[in-house]
Amino acid sequence: MKLVCWNIQWGRGCDGRVDLGRIVSEAKRLADFDVLCVQEVSRGFDTRPPTGKGPDDSVGLPGGTGADQFAELASLLPGYTVLDGVAVDLPPAVAGAPRRHFGNAIITRLPVRQVWRHSLPWPADPGVPSMPRIALEAVIDSGKGLVRVITTHLEYYSEQQRVAQVEALRIMHAEACAHARRPAPLEKPGTPFAATDRPSAAILCGDFNSAAGDSAYMRMVAPMPSTAGAPDFFDAWLLKHPGPVAGPQRAPTTGVHDHEQWADGPFPCDFFFVTADLAQRVSRCEVDLQSDASDHQPMLLELH
Repeated sequence: MKLVCWNIQWGRGCDGRVDLGRIVSEAKRLADFDVLCVQEVSRGFDTRPPTGKGPDDSVGLPGGTGADQFAELASLLPGYTVLDGVAVDLPPAVAGAPRRHFGNAIITRLPVRQVWRHSLPWPADPGVPSMPRIALEAVIDSGKGLVRVITTHLEYYSEQQRVAQVEALRIMHAEACAHARRPAPLEKPGTPFAATDRPSAAILCGDFNSAAGDSAYMRMVAPMPSTAGAPDFFDAWLLKHPGPVAGPQRAPTTGVHDHEQWADGPFPCDFFFVTADLAQRVSRCEVDLQSDASDHQPMLLELH
């Protein structure tokens, strides 16, 4: 099972050109992926170059009548299912245009069971700009068992919000594992009350907007409470590249080619986390440093 995770900056490369076809080609170059998790996907926004308000480039996305990038990704990847996770849902910029959506997507050629769209906490932090955030979760049949795949994009400007969002991800994980231990009985087949399996095994990925070793990262890999009955999360990179959490051997995931938005230089803020019951199955975790099709670098995770 091969997964690629990438903050695609709504398809805008370091050359300023918006090109989702290039994003798909670069992801395919990295791997013949079974699952592609992407952040910063737009619907109804104008995808012209942003106004440069900050490193979390979505803040600079101007209003307009932009294309449906979720639909465009589906057309570029026939045979794949595109699941959309809308975090920002705003009125049209002009009359008659579609509502403006911004969020994440899970794109997979594997069978999909249940899908959840978890709104993440957004505590008031009036000193900084911010936007609503979401975690998109799908139960995927890998052919060797069920696994929960979750992708997210945490707040950039507010550490308070990032840490609250990570705490919510941990609570959601504990809840899912409780369902795995105590599945609901089959109540009404063929209705929304039909019981379905929910596994404890999970892969969580995305743009955490938190450097390795920072508060949100450290909370994500902290041991789960013994009362939760849930396996811990491990940083998949460290499973295949042992060393310090933020050691010099760690590949950066942003600021590699875009030195304007990331003037402080490259650093890792995109991660794959896997539950303990999957840790031994991780065979590869890599960052592609070649692509400049976004301001972030794509990551690859492979499990056997």
